[in-house]
Amino acid sequence: MSAGNHAHGHDHGHGDNGHGHGHDGAPHGSMRDYVIGFVLSVILTAIPFALVMTNAFADHRVTAGLCMAFALVQIVVHMIYFLHMNTKSENGWTLMALLFTIVIVVICLSGSLWVMYHMNLNMMPGSGAMSAM
Repeated sequence: MSAGNHAHGHDHGHGDNGHGHGHDGAPHGSMRDYVIGFVLSVILTAIPFALVMTNAFADHRVTAGLCMAFALVQIVVHMIYFLHMNTKSENGWTLMALLFTIVIVVICLSGSLWVMYHMNLNMMPGSGAMSAM
């Protein structure tokens, strides 16, 4: 190796190379991003909790629907602020991961509600466990 190559090539593969990224090229969040994500997560948890604890709506289906909506929004907040997913990183594959996650969550939530509804509907008559709601 010549002296010119040695002097020039000693820094390859180290540092951020002026791109503002870490060693692997993945974007990392700032403290501001983490604080915003945390505050949004707390708010998106506190609102459904308050809706349930105060019986804000007479129809429990409305409350359950709102809780599911807040859960979906919170998943998106976590993916953006904590997992740093956006349309620019990894050639848009993270957007596909976001869409896939939303589809899976919708399937799980709607399936869970469907199962719980039919279990309540098919309970033994007179048990009254869920009819008091």
